[in-house]
Amino acid sequence: MNDSVFVDTNVLVYAYDRSNPEKQRRALQVLDRLAITGAGMISAQVLSEFFVAVTRKIVAPLSVDEACDRVKNYLQSWSVVDVTGMIVLEATSGVRDHEFNFWDAQIWAAARLNQTSVIFTEDFNIGAVTEGVRFVNPFADDFQLEDWLPS
Repeated sequence: MNDSVFVDTNVLVYAYDRSNPEKQRRALQVLDRLAITGAGMISAQVLSEFFVAVTRKIVAPLSVDEACDRVKNYLQSWSVVDVTGMIVLEATSGVRDHEFNFWDAQIWAAARLNQTSVIFTEDFNIGAVTEGVRFVNPFADDFQLEDWLPS
């Protein structure tokens, strides 16, 4: 496994969601450090979900132009993995073998097949390890970012 940290959509969205200032602060802190260290990884799926969420689902949505700029920034400063046929196939195994919903399974599969052993999220079974991939909630009270960054 590599030193990257795969980031789920919800962490990106909280960075722009002013309705929860504490989660927004934590998300910005986490995303900034991952960008600075080069440890952050996302998928094309995460960027797609992010765009929809920040333009339609948060209390004070971003304009389409603002959201486009954010997507461009992530593409330029993060490792972004494509959703390949193998990721889709692995996701179907995640649905069958681990009872993930398909979209979560696709995030897990993208991390797993790109040899990333941790996903920052609040949507999975936090603390669980599934086929070598650990789910970590960066909004938990006991979360320490330094524990997950490359040394």
